[in-house]
Amino acid sequence: MQQQLILPWYIKLTFILMLISLIIYGMIVAKAVLIPVMLAVFFALMLSPLCGKLEDWKIPRIFAALLSLLLGLAVVAATVLFFYTQLSGFVDDVDLVEERVRALLVDLERTAGDYVEFDVSEMLSTIPENVIDYVSENMESLTRGVLSAATTLTNFFIIPVYIVLMLLFRDFLKEFFIRAFSDGKVDRMHHLINKVKSVVQYYILGMIIVICILAVLNSTMLWMLGVKHAFFFGVFAAMLNVIPFVGPLIGSILPIIYALVTMDSLLIPLAVLVGFYIIQLFESNLFTPSIVGSQVSLNPLVTLLAIFIGAQIWGLIGMILFIPASAVLKVIFDEVDSLKPYGFLLGKADMNHRKRKSGLARKVQDISDKISTKAAEIKDKTDDNSKPEQKKEKKSS
Repeated sequence: MQQQLILPWYIKLTFILMLISLIIYGMIVAKAVLIPVMLAVFFALMLSPLCGKLEDWKIPRIFAALLSLLLGLAVVAATVLFFYTQLSGFVDDVDLVEERVRALLVDLERTAGDYVEFDVSEMLSTIPENVIDYVSENMESLTRGVLSAATTLTNFFIIPVYIVLMLLFRDFLKEFFIRAFSDGKVDRMHHLINKVKSVVQYYILGMIIVICILAVLNSTMLWMLGVKHAFFFGVFAAMLNVIPFVGPLIGSILPIIYALVTMDSLLIPLAVLVGFYIIQLFESNLFTPSIVGSQVSLNPLVTLLAIFIGAQIWGLIGMILFIPASAVLKVIFDEVDSLKPYGFLLGKADMNHRKRKSGLARKVQDISDKISTKAAEIKDKTDDNSKPEQKKEKKSS
């Protein structure tokens, strides 16, 4: 009888690190291919219920896939058109912003003139020269960046083709994963595929709903405070919410700076800051947990690591894609016995930090807990009612 070879822990760790390094290197080298494919997978999973609904109406699958794609592209085009029309409105404010910035710099010069030498006119006159010097010195790297962006943009045009093909062959692809990875456990693989699909759909649809709610709240708050272009700033800050932690911070800084430059009172920027803080409290403690659900919940440490690793590997698009990808990994880890500890590591940790929250945050958390409990009870009742029907279908078959 042969004895099983047991490798030392440091050799196992070396192999794991080598495998991780090889995967990261492959993701960096093949990002021009992988990014469109991953985007197409997520969009195809989001559009598959609509495509299935159209097929139930006796529409051929090819036409159902194309119609679903057209509806998705219409939403994207409407979003791009909205931002284009809103940005064109800033052209009228360029002179006002420039005048206010000059006035602020003059006030700063008067305040700091007694302590340091600070010539505003000289500084403003050197800005164009510094910009020209920077462009001339970095022309090669800027050209490389523009060409890379153009290549990436060209690759994005193939995403609709990927989406249509994935919608057409979704049953075929599902059968492939079952044959390749089921290892004789077909029902378990069916359950895993359906769970991954539901997690991605819950995440995307939930984030869209949360973005719409935040857009209304942000825009209303800015409009009530008298900030110009309130609708643009509100929608822009809401859309940046797809990047946890970092996105809301950037989305709130822009309207605060704009209010600071264009408004006469310093109380307005302060009120904008407080308004964004309160809205973000409701988002993180009520909207996202209740709407997106606990199925895609990751602990903050894993979320931050996913954001920064995604930024290092694929840039901005990596910051967005690595969050749902980490949620999918958590689902897979939870279903595989040997990987369950890693799924536990990715999940939310109960640190009992409730007492350290503010009073408003605790009240919002109470509302969120009640909504989550009620939703779980409704889901359990729905599952109990559907079980007898499933048994009847099995008997009849």
